[in-house]
Amino acid sequence: MFNSKQWPSAAVPNQIEAYLSLESEKTIVGNFGTYESAVLGVANMDKLQELRRSRPKRPRPTIPGPYPPKGPIIDHQKEFGLWAIKLPSADSIVVRRTLSTLAEHPHGLPGVNETGEQIEKREKFWSAMKPAHFGVKLGSKSLLGIFRVITLGVFMGLLGRSSIGRWLLLKFPSFFSLGWFKKKGPSEEEVESASFKMWFVGRGYSDLSQASAGDKNKKPDAEIITRVMGPEIGYLTTPIVLLQCALIALGQRDSLPKGGVLTPGIVFGSTDLQERLQQNGISFDVISRKNVTT
Repeated sequence: MFNSKQWPSAAVPNQIEAYLSLESEKTIVGNFGTYESAVLGVANMDKLQELRRSRPKRPRPTIPGPYPPKGPIIDHQKEFGLWAIKLPSADSIVVRRTLSTLAEHPHGLPGVNETGEQIEKREKFWSAMKPAHFGVKLGSKSLLGIFRVITLGVFMGLLGRSSIGRWLLLKFPSFFSLGWFKKKGPSEEEVESASFKMWFVGRGYSDLSQASAGDKNKKPDAEIITRVMGPEIGYLTTPIVLLQCALIALGQRDSLPKGGVLTPGIVFGSTDLQERLQQNGISFDVISRKNVTT
């Protein structure tokens, strides 16, 4: 959302790609619960896809320009020195559901008991939101880090579909993740030394008319890069985000939607969540704006 709102009124994004980089002065060690969720996600992949297909189709947002190309399997972003590979997480699906809700409700979902000022704020926020194709990649400063990600993915893909394979994956997490995940989790020193950076590379058109000209081969001519960064992502940043969302739900209930199965974006997008996160050690920055030669 932060990247989408940086595009001037006449400009429009076509694609926004997120690059997640986990950094530490010591060894990066993940929580076993995250690892276990990934293993069980692979085990139930077919059921999840079947469930998604059974849901009624929702309207899709209108995104200017042609569908972006897939790109290479391993991506190299010289701008911020990362090698990256596609991350098969739920982030892209959650963003698509947020955009689908916006396609149905362009001004967002009304609060249960909004004031006139709150209604104006919500409508102003969502009317400035510009939809774009979205994807997430996991980044590393070296190709060796990408090799570790691929190796872990291969192990999970091969062993996660059988009960014996899952037993092995969950019994020996350190071996199959090449040391990234341990049952005891990270030490306090490892948590304190860790941080994350998430780069958002938005590509689009400096003028909407260029994307609407009907030329399917028309490439984006503008690029905006933003970055979100903060402390260790699992044990520090996640609780910060959850607590601030809870405080908003308690203190601003009248301005929030009635309820239901909703995405975080559609619920908290027009609130002061970003300002709250900035006050608690999570920064939002615009890194660059430039024209791209087509």
